[in-house]
Amino acid sequence: MSKYLGIFIALFSITISRSQEMNFENYNPNSTLVVPEHKVEKAKFPFIDIHSHQFRMGSQDLSKLVKHMDAMNMAVMVNLSGGSDNGLKKMLDNVNANYPNRFVVFANVDFRGVGKKDWADKAVNQLEIDVKNGAKGLKVYKSLGLRNTDTDGKRIAIDDSRLDPIWKKCGELGIPVLIHAADPKSFWDPMDSKNERWLELKTKPRRKRSNTDPAPWEQIIQEQHNMFKKHPNTKFINAHMGWYANNLSKLGELLDVMPNMYVGIAAVIAELGRQPRNAKAFFIKYQDRVLFGKDSWKPEEFPTYFRVLETNDEYFPYYKKYHAFWAMYGLDLPDEVLKKLYYKNALNLIKGLDYSLFPN
Repeated sequence: MSKYLGIFIALFSITISRSQEMNFENYNPNSTLVVPEHKVEKAKFPFIDIHSHQFRMGSQDLSKLVKHMDAMNMAVMVNLSGGSDNGLKKMLDNVNANYPNRFVVFANVDFRGVGKKDWADKAVNQLEIDVKNGAKGLKVYKSLGLRNTDTDGKRIAIDDSRLDPIWKKCGELGIPVLIHAADPKSFWDPMDSKNERWLELKTKPRRKRSNTDPAPWEQIIQEQHNMFKKHPNTKFINAHMGWYANNLSKLGELLDVMPNMYVGIAAVIAELGRQPRNAKAFFIKYQDRVLFGKDSWKPEEFPTYFRVLETNDEYFPYYKKYHAFWAMYGLDLPDEVLKKLYYKNALNLIKGLDYSLFPN
């Protein structure tokens, strides 16, 4: 009897020991903190999502999108993935035939062929056609500065003078340029115990960068700023707060020296939610320069944005542990700041929107 009891105890001990083994990827405890909660399923004011991607807008049933938009109080969606030429026109035809005041489409530039003598002229001409067809802005993907190469196979710098006619034309046409440059600085840092994006890089290793893959982070970001400064008559919306949401004092300095630069908050709400007092002060000071955006189209994730921006809740989670394993806090922004963030600033930048969708 004692023999079997000994075996049972040994097996039980092994089971308990193994149950206590856990790696960082799996450790995700529920908080025991009990504090007031104010979950916000619908934004306090109608809003414009300045940063969305709908690649099938030319053929998709827009009524399904509108149903989700209405549920969260989204008045206008800006689709940044318009492409150009016939593909763009097909999207605009679908929008205009069904919900002309609820969707905006931005054009994209094809950077293949940079280096050919006539590339810039053709690109500018196509952009003019796209705007004439109804595009209300230009979206530039992070591939510019990271992956796009010229006809000699060299990386195209964001401030490459061969691209200047594009940015100049946007200023002449009065359309904003929303540009995503590089990625978070942590993707370039050593992937070690001091890197707070370690879990993201572990689960998504293709996001790791280095000074030679393709260039130092500081260089790519500086190229973007050089381009902004070279074209003061063009309005630029710096996506993801220019990857300075974790350093708002630096971002403020950049806004001060580049009056034609605006910033969108897409995909950086977790950075703002962990510094509520500092972020609130930033939003109040730069209330005319910040725009609402989400990036990936997942309706269930929008309430986290609303909760951070509108409430004074404490210590609540982000929806992606690998993206932000810390808790967040509400900024409790004043109504006038919320209105500017949600729609007023976008109305000032994008021509031809339906003002009747929004309060004064």
